[in-house]
Formats: sequence, C-alpha cells, structure tokens
Amino acid sequence: MKTGIIKRSLRLVFLLTLTASLSGCMYWIRAYQVYLQMDEFDRNFSVEANDEFTLRFKHPILYSKDFVSLSKLYASQDDPTTDGRRWRYWFRKVDGNNELIKPEVKFYSALNFNKENRLIAWSFSSLFLAIAPPKFLEISLRSIGGAEIDKEKQQLKANPALLEKISADLPKKPAVLAQLGEPFEIKDEAEQEVYIYRFLLETNHIEEGYEDRALNEVKITFDKKTQELVRMAGRFAGLKVSINYRKFLDESQDVAQNKPE
Repeated sequence: MKTGIIKRSLRLVFLLTLTASLSGCMYWIRAYQVYLQMDEFDRNFSVEANDEFTLRFKHPILYSKDFVSLSKLYASQDDPTTDGRRWRYWFRKVDGNNELIKPEVKFYSALNFNKENRLIAWSFSSLFLAIAPPKFLEISLRSIGGAEIDKEKQQLKANPALLEKISADLPKKPAVLAQLGEPFEIKDEAEQEVYIYRFLLETNHIEEGYEDRALNEVKITFDKKTQELVRMAGRFAGLKVSINYRKFLDESQDVAQNKPE
C-alpha cells in the first residue's frame, strides 16, 4: 500500500513538473493521464483480436488534435462514423528509392474518435499482426503500466518483469516472409538475422520539419537456430514500438515441454 502511494506521489510530482516545463502543451498532459490509466489496465481498457487488433479506451482522454500534435502527421483517410470519425494511416512497402513495391504490401493503423473527438479505439490491421502477434501485442501494452519514463526522449520503457508470462508460439520466418515478402536489407549477426523493411506512410499533410516521419523502417529479428521471430522494432505514425517477445514467454513451460522423458 505504502509503495503504491509513494509511486503515485512521485508521478504527481512528475506531472506538475511536466506541466511547468511544457506550458501550453496540454496534449502532453493528457498523454500522461492515459499512461497513468495503464496501471489499472482492465478498468480502463479492453482488447479485441480478430481480423484487427483493437485497444478500446473505456474512459477516453486524448483528443484527435492531441494525436496530430504528438505525431506531427495527418491521417491517410478521415471518414465519418455513427459515433464520430475514423482515421486510417496507410503504410505501403517501398524500395530503396521509396517507390512502391508490386505486388502491393500494406497495412494500416486506425483511430476511432467519438462525437467529442476523443480517442475511443486504436486498431492495427491483420498484416501488422504478422510481426506483432495479438497475445504479445496485448501483454506489451499491459507492461506500460509501471514503465520507466525518459523525459528527454519522451519515451516509455516497459517493464515485463512486473507481468505474468504467457504461453504462445512465436511466428516462424517462412510464415512472416510469406506476408511481407523480401526485405530491403538483411543484417547477419552471430545468432540472429535482422530483416529490415521500409514502409512509406500515405498522409495528407506532415508538419514542416517532420517529413522524415513518413518513412518507417521496421526491423524484425529471427533466431537462426529456431527460425522464430524474436524481436520487432519500428515507428508507426510517430509511435515508436520495440518488443522483445522472448521477455514475455513463460520459460518454465518451454523447459517442461522440451524436457526428455
């Protein structure tokens, strides 16, 4: 109990400091409030996984304008819905000259806003799930609760040690390549191979000085021995994501499954 009180008190101090240092930047304050909600994940969020992976916000805080302020990017599509609006950011695979690859390989990230323009759902399409399986994507989101804050880099470093581990199969390289095709580059390491893909964001507008955010480099790492996808890192519409899947696996079960009889 005391640890929880101290933890929240420190966060309050951080919030007050952030308010003072970012005068007028209310979008950062609202983003920080969403971060605080992660401490009680099931109370504030729900997850759906089918053709899309969707994170639903039970108590919406962020406005559509906040997302633009944070990412400096505008959506590829902006469509009305019965509840508000749906933004969709399309990412298309490109070569070294930023020319579209054919046959086309693409995925999207979608944001749903209510009639008050608050974010109520964040979805990723099926192709994205080929490199970020739903179980791992959910547990990585849950790990944000209690994450370390790097104020200078404006990043969160999740702490998987605070979470229960999961039992799940990691995607194999042939299955991933069947979805993504050949990479832009392959980096050979001692025990791993890093496949690098480039995706260009289709966007109606980018704020001046942030044009480089349209090009998104996605790195996926395979274990040479097992051919398993073990890590994914990339930037998607201004959101930096890095997931080490092995940190979330229940190693004890894996040992039990491979134990000789």
